[in-house]
Amino acid sequence: MKQRQPTKFQESVFHFGSFVAVANRAGCLSGRRLLLVATLLASALAGTAAQTGASHSAEIHDHLQKAEEYLKAKDPNSAVKEFDAVLSLDPRNSEAYANLGVIAFFQRDYHNASQNFRKALEIDPSLAKTQALLGICEKRLGDPSARALLEKSFAKLKDKPLRLQVGLELAALYDQLGDPGGTAYVMRSLVDLDPDNVDVLFMAQRVYTELADDTLDKLAVLAPGSARMQQVIAERLVNEGDLKGAINHYRKALRIDSRLSGVHFELGEAILELAPNDSGTQAEAQKELETAVAVDGDTAKTECEFGSIALSQSNLDKAFVHYERAYQLNPNEVQAQMGLAKLLMMQEKPQEAVKYLRMAVHLDPLNHAAHYQLGTAYRRLQMTDMALKELHLSQEIKQTQDQVEELYRQMNRKSRMGEVPEPAQSDNHDQ
Repeated sequence: MKQRQPTKFQESVFHFGSFVAVANRAGCLSGRRLLLVATLLASALAGTAAQTGASHSAEIHDHLQKAEEYLKAKDPNSAVKEFDAVLSLDPRNSEAYANLGVIAFFQRDYHNASQNFRKALEIDPSLAKTQALLGICEKRLGDPSARALLEKSFAKLKDKPLRLQVGLELAALYDQLGDPGGTAYVMRSLVDLDPDNVDVLFMAQRVYTELADDTLDKLAVLAPGSARMQQVIAERLVNEGDLKGAINHYRKALRIDSRLSGVHFELGEAILELAPNDSGTQAEAQKELETAVAVDGDTAKTECEFGSIALSQSNLDKAFVHYERAYQLNPNEVQAQMGLAKLLMMQEKPQEAVKYLRMAVHLDPLNHAAHYQLGTAYRRLQMTDMALKELHLSQEIKQTQDQVEELYRQMNRKSRMGEVPEPAQSDNHDQ
């Protein structure tokens, strides 16, 4: 068996040790001199160890740098060799383990990736990205520990792309485990994080639709004849554009429970939308809205409806009072902001109107009417470039919204076309 050669550090220890031992046996060293030699020996050994450590650090840094270059050149196999070399010099190098895990992860070798990620986390538990990737690996491998890993890392991650990926994985896991509340919570966070991400929006609308359908089914089973069931039916009809049908079901709900929260406001809103300029309709809507205030208290939305009625009746002072009250109740109510802006424009105060319109487009960037009004205000202030920008933006948004509405009409039409009609029932069963 080949004998291993001693390192310079080991040689230094041997030579200094031999010198002290020989000198001591010969009686050449007094206690004081022996202490001095020992001190010199310790200093020499410390210096040699520092040189060795510095050499190792430089060598590790060199291997890591080479590995990075190989990864940039899309040569992961060579990078793996460099990271292995790092671990031979420093078996507790978390960076090397984490990078080996990442390479295995992108090669879809989730088993080896998990092993390397776990070793990295044993050395440094603070590695949030490594924890996140380990969670994704464990989910792909069907390991129950994935849930806790994804939950912990999702709460700590700052990197947007990885946080999105972890969130989608966690939402899918909650969905598999039958936890719609957890799924909806994560999707809400992802929509806030990246509101224009198509994958996020797709999954969010599916999750919310399923959650709404599940709760509606449960409501239908538990309380099919309840006032709330009638309210749900009315709301669905409003969304489908059937205001007359909705008004009928709102009234059914109130016949069951005349003080049902929210229904008087929704009924008044539906009545007003059905015929906004009819005096009889306005009076009926006004009555429902006043009852809503008595039942539910005053709200910004209710005050906006009062303001809309007053404005349609050309009672500008009264309209201003209601819109101002709405704005006081909720400064973020876009309808109040636009109502105040419209009245200020009618009073030839475009500079003041701009303040509220800027708020409106900030809170509701896809509100084409707000952009149009802002463009008009800029034009009156002779701010031509900004006026053209807002008016053009308003037109683009309107065209896009028209396309979306047409798409929904096609979807509804296809849905009705796909329905199988029930066979006609005859009153004369003998024929």
